[in-house]
Amino acid sequence: MLLDRLTEPFPAKSIHWRVGARTKDKTKGIALAYLDARDVMNRLDMVCSPENWQARYPRDGYCEIGIKVDNEWVWKGNGAGETDIEGEKGRYSDALKRCAVVWGVGRYLYYLPKVWVPLKNGQYIITPPELPHWALPK
Repeated sequence: MLLDRLTEPFPAKSIHWRVGARTKDKTKGIALAYLDARDVMNRLDMVCSPENWQARYPRDGYCEIGIKVDNEWVWKGNGAGETDIEGEKGRYSDALKRCAVVWGVGRYLYYLPKVWVPLKNGQYIITPPELPHWALPK
């Protein structure tokens, strides 16, 4: 089914990582996986085709994604606050990504095991964790 393809795992190279909680000495942190908004848009293009999905922002930081299903538009939405990086732009990118999760895009990333990884300068993940087999494309 078309919508089942939205939930398929992404290639490992498409997964980005950021640091969540850190140890007090900031030598280790929890690796949190996320997708770039462009990867989300590419997935929607590949699965739905560009003319069968659209995004709209009816209010600040809130995104709705419409997908044409059986010739009818179905809408789902979600929102996000401003980010520390690129404040307002980041807010809209995050809202798009969160909205895509409502459709199932990248939702599996929330279920990855919490893994502590070594950090560089207390901020950067030196080596991202390996993804479990169920989180890799078939």
